[in-house]
Amino acid sequence: MSEERALKKKSGLNFKDQRILLAFVIVGIVIVVSIINPKFIELKNIIQIFQQISVMGILTMAMALLLISGGIDLSIGNLMVLSAICMSTLIASGVALPLAILVGIIVAIACGALNGFIIAKSKCVPLIISLGTSQIFYGISLTISGGRIMSFNGTLDAIGSTKIADVFPVMLFFLIAMIFVAYVLLNRTKYGRRLVAIGGNEKNAYLSGINVDMHKIGIYIISGLFCGVAAIVFSARLDSVSASAGSGYELNALTAAIIGGITFEGGRGTISGAFLGCLFMGVVTNAMNILRVESYTQTIVTGIIIVIAVVLSNINNLRKN
Repeated sequence: MSEERALKKKSGLNFKDQRILLAFVIVGIVIVVSIINPKFIELKNIIQIFQQISVMGILTMAMALLLISGGIDLSIGNLMVLSAICMSTLIASGVALPLAILVGIIVAIACGALNGFIIAKSKCVPLIISLGTSQIFYGISLTISGGRIMSFNGTLDAIGSTKIADVFPVMLFFLIAMIFVAYVLLNRTKYGRRLVAIGGNEKNAYLSGINVDMHKIGIYIISGLFCGVAAIVFSARLDSVSASAGSGYELNALTAAIIGGITFEGGRGTISGAFLGCLFMGVVTNAMNILRVESYTQTIVTGIIIVIAVVLSNINNLRKN
């Protein structure tokens, strides 16, 4: 359902709303970890959490829109990296930074359009198609970079290091902006309402006069745009990129969206829920770092979260049906 429809409830807390439960879980984790280590609740660490989820948050918005429309894209991690590598290559060859960034975003949009066109016209399962294009994007990144780590040589420091009021990193505003764009697109536009209709029942949407193919291609183009913006933030944070750097981002974005109440079946979910899912992932990861949990154990915990998220999503979907 759309954000507005989800919010049109009677006054009072609705504990059947997954967002409410998720918010309580996040607060509970914050309280417990803060008791163990008070540094967890310090402003510096809170900002660090939002910095850590800045890239994943933008990709989660893209994944959320795709899932709600009945699609999915497992190539967004490698697509983001391909965009970043194109930017780095152009900058290294002497191209002006604004133009390099523009070309990187255009590459991401073009690749998103390719995904959407193949999926819409072939009527194939989006998961399989995007797995294939993910390998294509990864291969192109390897070819361009030669398998080397590509450096930006500090050209994006204005985004990666600059802080407003010496507290809030500029990159956080990229995340906020993309969350706002996703929310407005889904809830304040006719296009967004049609995406929900397509995700809910594609056949009925087609019979009602909606150009399903055009809308599918459109949402993958928008997803590509989000990947291009994520590439800017990713590059600004690390000042370098390698062809394998995008591995795992698509799975984390998918997990965050599912945790936030968005289903695989499409037609249901909210942008606020997707953001809370992303925040939950960030809080858990940061908490494990603060508590000095070994990296191997963190991987196990992440895997457990993914399994639980998928199971709960399926259970909730069965209940609603």
